[in-house]
Amino acid sequence: MSERARADAVYAALLKRQGEQWVQPRVQRTRRVLELLDDPQRTYRVIHVTGTNGKTSTSRIIESLVRAHGLRTGLFTSPHLERFTERIMIDGEPAPDAAVAEAWDEIAPFVDIVDAELAAAGDAPLTFFELLTVLAFVVFADAPIDVLVLEVGMGGAWDSTNTADGDVAVFAPVDLDHADRLGSTIREIAGVKAGIIKDGAAVVSAAQHPEAASVLRQTAAARGATIAFEGEDFALTEARLAVGGQQISVQGIAGAYADEYLPLFGEHQAQNAALAIAAVESLIGGGAQQISGDILAEGLAQATSPGRLQLLGISPTVIVDAAHNPHGARALAAALRSSFDFDEWGIVLGVLSDKDAEGILRELAPLASHVFATAPDSERANDADTIADLAEALELPVTVHDDLVGAAEAAREWAAASDRRAVVITGSVILAGEAIGLAEADGWKAGWGE
Repeated sequence: MSERARADAVYAALLKRQGEQWVQPRVQRTRRVLELLDDPQRTYRVIHVTGTNGKTSTSRIIESLVRAHGLRTGLFTSPHLERFTERIMIDGEPAPDAAVAEAWDEIAPFVDIVDAELAAAGDAPLTFFELLTVLAFVVFADAPIDVLVLEVGMGGAWDSTNTADGDVAVFAPVDLDHADRLGSTIREIAGVKAGIIKDGAAVVSAAQHPEAASVLRQTAAARGATIAFEGEDFALTEARLAVGGQQISVQGIAGAYADEYLPLFGEHQAQNAALAIAAVESLIGGGAQQISGDILAEGLAQATSPGRLQLLGISPTVIVDAAHNPHGARALAAALRSSFDFDEWGIVLGVLSDKDAEGILRELAPLASHVFATAPDSERANDADTIADLAEALELPVTVHDDLVGAAEAAREWAAASDRRAVVITGSVILAGEAIGLAEADGWKAGWGE
């Protein structure tokens, strides 16, 4: 069996477990497996990242900055766009298939022990995400790495990733999402997310709603942790459009950084970069040491964020963005206005049923010249007709397409009629992954009709 086939078999075994959407407020089960494995997550330093939007991009920028310091890095994010090994990155690349397969063989006997203990207690076996987290921790320990940038799966306090102790706790903007699991108010959601703050840690946070900020301050004080807020202790001071991205200036915790190139679009990505800089300052020098110019330039220049304002095609222009809630859609709309010069946007939209599709559409409606309603390839997807009904209620021109292939073809044909038109594919991480695969397979960058 090839190494790729062995890794794919690991993913198939994970998929037989209760899925990622099956989340319970508990961390003890994950902790039990890790104890049997002698706590691999304690063999490296950890930057733990949570928030409602921007945490994946922030995590990726942090990882790039840490790697530029010459340290060996791990990056754990979710979900993946095309292949599950994207979630377990070592030094900026997906973990080798052999490493994933070997780690699975290593943990399997201990998984059997814990599953048996759970069965004896009348409980269900370990879930997909619980085991994926354990698998990743072991892969990183075996590598070995120096620093892990660890993105929370959902929430914080009871997330499986909270079995690791973050030296730095990072908070991207907190907004309403997963209300059925995290709480119906920003204060409640912030309380769950604040659970990643460990005793004596450094905390860095994006600008927050006052209620979220209050919760983070109280938790940091109770834990004896330091806390730095965007707008008070560090800030994005300037962002200017540049070829392929933007020039940013940041006032960090330890010093000022002027006219740095960031190859990502959108002011929200510039703000993510400011947050990432503050996080790395907090890890490397305890917030007292400025990042050297060469290291910062290298780290920012190598930062990527697949599926986030990613250019997939030209002639016509096609952008993909994984915005899957109203807050993300609002940031997307602002970035499309500021970073691209088009008069009309065709919106290819597919949303999962547990997301606020109407709220997403309302944020995108002022930009939308035509909506191409479709559905991600998921059992949890809203059907295309539901999306179309929401678009019609907002008096937006809309057509219905059974899948992304049909929607993308129609949207690109529509956009090819004028050089003032462009397409954005959005609404779901799953749809974004499909779009990236489709663009690669069909060679969109060669241009429409070539």
